[in-house]
Amino acid sequence: MTYNSVADTPRSSVDRKRFLIRLTIVVAGGMFIDGYVLGIVGTVIGAITTDLDMSVYGEGLIGAAALIGIFAGGPLGGWAADKFGRKPMFTIDLAMFVVGSVLQFFVDSSWQLFVVRLLMGVAIGAEYSISWPLMAEFAPARLRGRCLSFAEVAWYIGFVVAFVVGFALTALDADWRVILGTSTVPAVILFFGRLGVPESPRWLMSKGRVEEARRIADTWIEDQADRADITGEQQRQGTFRMLFSSRYWRATTFISVFWFCTVTPYFAIATFSASVLAHYGLGEDGLVGAIGVNGVALLGVVVSCLLIERIGRRKLTIPQQWVCAAVLVVIALWASAPPLVVLGCFLVFAFANAMCTALTGVYPGEVLPTELRGIGTGFATAISRVGAAIGTFLFPWSMQDLGAGTTMLVAAGICVVGALVSQALAPETAGRTLTEISTER
Repeated sequence: MTYNSVADTPRSSVDRKRFLIRLTIVVAGGMFIDGYVLGIVGTVIGAITTDLDMSVYGEGLIGAAALIGIFAGGPLGGWAADKFGRKPMFTIDLAMFVVGSVLQFFVDSSWQLFVVRLLMGVAIGAEYSISWPLMAEFAPARLRGRCLSFAEVAWYIGFVVAFVVGFALTALDADWRVILGTSTVPAVILFFGRLGVPESPRWLMSKGRVEEARRIADTWIEDQADRADITGEQQRQGTFRMLFSSRYWRATTFISVFWFCTVTPYFAIATFSASVLAHYGLGEDGLVGAIGVNGVALLGVVVSCLLIERIGRRKLTIPQQWVCAAVLVVIALWASAPPLVVLGCFLVFAFANAMCTALTGVYPGEVLPTELRGIGTGFATAISRVGAAIGTFLFPWSMQDLGAGTTMLVAAGICVVGALVSQALAPETAGRTLTEISTER
């Protein structure tokens, strides 16, 4: 099946469903790579530190390099996607990632590794602000939440697969460069899988390319109501300043703070989960526990993906953040807790955190209009990765100098902030068209 927008003709229902499935897979593939890249470094950070003779600060910097790159790549990719279109950027950013992934095989110093993973992070950041808007603009209203949240399922799969692959190759005495470079394989496959994907009809409509937009919508969008909703798009030029206007500041604040508070504690704990669990007395089982924590997180995001269209967004967003805060407080204050109790608390945290994290891939594509969907998603991506980078960079220092109890209390406080902001600003968007959501302010 090809996707040539020039020669598009109306397709059968089966073809349209196949297209939606394929688009969902290639969008989710980008999130798989993100999770893989951020997870794989946690399996070899010890070997890298020893081989390159790095300090604890250098260790944290390498762990956070890709996150810092995402901070820049998110807004840049969103700006480019809003200006030049979703389609061209959808493959360009993957090409950038493939180049960076290959370069990992050849690094021989800490600064080279930092630069390469920084550039990979730029490509990953662009991925968020390009692929999520594209998916939101093609998905039917009745399935949009599930299609978008499936990308988060793929992220956790990538993170878990990275741990399994990384530790398996480490057991075989593979060089850490080879282990990091394994991200090249899924990236190349995904690059070819994206070739030929059509342009977003909503973006085309917003740019005044009405006939082309209608042709693509009639060809690939199944539901008549969704095709009709696209015709309601207005020709407006989005600017960065509009994100903070009286009309959109609430949406911008919500998606940014919610995302920040959700991923910051998870990245810090999950990236160094083996050493964290060992610190709490799990000893040689720390490695197994680390895989378990990430595996339970995968289960949590799958549950959200399955329930999101049934129970709505808010019920999967707010309560889970309070649960995360509560179990982290227990870990922080119960210093003499048995190791299995600590492990249980971390598993509950991972499950609840993942349930609400699934919504970080849904809300940005829904609450902003087409002309701001790319740059708005990119801005929220950048803010979230500030938190993730700070958490990853400072976590080893905090555990060492401030102690585990204080570190966990700080993480709990971040969860509380996210819960309060979500309670006040999170909208219910289930089953509503993008035009309905973006015009209700």
